[in-house]
Amino acid sequence: MQTATETESPASVIFWRAAPFIFLVFWSGGYTFAKLGLAHIEPLTMLAVRYGLAVVALLPLLLRAATRWPVTAWHWGAIALTGFLIQCVYFGLAYLAMKRGMNAGTTAIIMSLQPILVAALSPIITGRRGGRYLWPGLILGFLGVVLVIISGKSLGPSPWAAVLLALSALAGITLATLFEKWHGMKTDPVVGGLVQYVVGFAVLMPVAMATETMVIDWHPELIVSLAYLVIANSIISIGLYIALLQRGDATRISALLYLVPPLAMLLAWAILGETVTRLALVGFALSAAGVYIVNRQTA
Repeated sequence: MQTATETESPASVIFWRAAPFIFLVFWSGGYTFAKLGLAHIEPLTMLAVRYGLAVVALLPLLLRAATRWPVTAWHWGAIALTGFLIQCVYFGLAYLAMKRGMNAGTTAIIMSLQPILVAALSPIITGRRGGRYLWPGLILGFLGVVLVIISGKSLGPSPWAAVLLALSALAGITLATLFEKWHGMKTDPVVGGLVQYVVGFAVLMPVAMATETMVIDWHPELIVSLAYLVIANSIISIGLYIALLQRGDATRISALLYLVPPLAMLLAWAILGETVTRLALVGFALSAAGVYIVNRQTA
């Protein structure tokens, strides 16, 4: 039986090998650019505006000849459910957790539990077990994230309501990952993205209107922030994440998220001037080692 790489062109093979790293960099930058913009807009309002702009950006791409439309109601529903879990549950509840008092470090460390949950639950869906070093790799990556967060002195007390919101956000991204792996349907990235952001906008805009002032300060920092979040984060990163889930092992791809907190920290240092300590660099190295082990064990 031929593998995917045996049937693809060399250019396609190179692209898909680079895709996880493109996803990692663009996804990690989202934290820095979100922080840049949140000084001028409230969290749910920002997400609603971001999703609305993403829909407008994707609409012209539907005119391309290669667009592949879902042919069943189940496929349409699956796309919408994934969109709800990622755009509303994951992003929406994580932003609300921070609004309720949870600091970014505590939020990041809770979200970094996702690969462990995916690794633990994937055998139920796939029937396959990882290698003997899978769990040590996952734990090593998690410890790296802990060191990065501690190094920034960002761990602190958070209200229980915020903790529950963050855990619910973690459940959202975990369920979305496992659901995509389970149903196995291939989705056109433009169609999938459009449906996801329509769902995100339709759900979060009324919530923002009911709970926030909707006041927006159109500062240049906010414009730059939204441009990055729409193009690099919402369109490219989410599209690559879903495409990679459809092509490969959910545990291995989710393990890349271990590198998001340390890489986000480095980008924040470069763009926002935030401090990077030696302990944080040690944590980054441990995270990288953990991802390498998980990739080897799930290849």
